[in-house]
Amino acid sequence: MVLPIYCSLLFFHKMMLLSIKILVVKKNKGMTTTKNKKFKPILNESNNNISQEVVSRLRDMIHRGEIKAGDKLPPERDLAKLLNVSRPTLRAGIRSLVAIGVLQSKQGAGTFVVNNEGPPSLDGHQLRLLASLRGFTSTEMFEARLALEMAVAGLAAERATSETLASLAEELAGIFGSIDEPEQFLVHDMNFHQLVATASGNRILTSLMNMVTTILFDVRSKTVKRARDLKESAEMHRIIYRAIRDKNVEGAREAMREHLLNAQAAQEKEIEYGNNGKN
Repeated sequence: MVLPIYCSLLFFHKMMLLSIKILVVKKNKGMTTTKNKKFKPILNESNNNISQEVVSRLRDMIHRGEIKAGDKLPPERDLAKLLNVSRPTLRAGIRSLVAIGVLQSKQGAGTFVVNNEGPPSLDGHQLRLLASLRGFTSTEMFEARLALEMAVAGLAAERATSETLASLAEELAGIFGSIDEPEQFLVHDMNFHQLVATASGNRILTSLMNMVTTILFDVRSKTVKRARDLKESAEMHRIIYRAIRDKNVEGAREAMREHLLNAQAAQEKEIEYGNNGKN
């Protein structure tokens, strides 16, 4: 008599546990669905690059507080579906945001919004305005970069903190570690330049650099696969880092100038390879 009662109680206990598990799963699913409703499909009614639309949409959401520092983005497959874009397009947009320090990708953990208490960020309207500027030449871009980044490098040499120098050294290691991986090299490259701007201690210049980096990453990502030799670029970044570390203001400005002139020549070659149908 005792055994059947025990078996009945055991069966009842297992069924209760199963019911609780089902309720928890349903609740979590409901929470995930509700949480993800904030991600609206991108209709791409404008002429902007779709990956730039991804950047603008996510930056808008961060600016409005819909996704906050520390929040984890949905998995790539789910987010691409929610935004109505392809996974490669989403990946390009996320790489751009990682490059400018808005998002952080942690291997095996996912992609998170960075706790950014730095300079004011550009909102989506400003980014869309920048994306709509058609017809500017490569020469104009590099002239703007020379004016901005030489000044930023000089200030960084004066003001860089030990924490910023450590971050620059980390990105420099990433640059040398990805010489044979152009796309990853580009991410570390953009991070390095953004950190130099942060080291300047000037929030306006840092915000301008943020803007330039956003545009540059989108343009450069289309040609970087054709890069023939990234070792020289890596060495130039090392020289810039050492000048900033040694508080050599003129050395940092000159190293940045030489690097940008070399980068301009390299990008023109990449474009030429593309026009000639070479990969």
